[in-house]
Amino acid sequence: MKKYLIILLFATACSPKNSNEENTLSQIEDPEVMKYAVDGKTIYENHCGNCHQNDGLGLGKLIPPLRDADYFQESVHRTVWIMKHGQEGEIEVNGQIYNQPMPPSPQLTPLEISQISTYLYNIWGMSEGKITSKQVEKYLEEKPKL
Repeated sequence: MKKYLIILLFATACSPKNSNEENTLSQIEDPEVMKYAVDGKTIYENHCGNCHQNDGLGLGKLIPPLRDADYFQESVHRTVWIMKHGQEGEIEVNGQIYNQPMPPSPQLTPLEISQISTYLYNIWGMSEGKITSKQVEKYLEEKPKL
């Protein structure tokens, strides 16, 4: 009996996850976008996933989601700015008010931000394409409307 339980637990743990729950890169066809997105996924999971979660669904009413989020989808410029400089004050995401400060990440380089952005804006049904470090540098020159 114990042997069967161990086999069942192993099979369950190793079974493929539902692709709707994963940050899948499989929908990206462009090799340049894929190159940025692969690195971006790792950086996102190391710097952003703790709060926004690796699946992008956020933390309930405390941390807003990125996945399927109107606030996130509205502006790459604003997203890039917030990644670098952080954000304070109320924001509305999908009709829900959030008021948890997001700390700045001054250590992130324009290349790293471009990789994270390329990753995020090319999964979950979006296809923004490659967001270059040159674009990120331009976005960081001027503060967007938050």
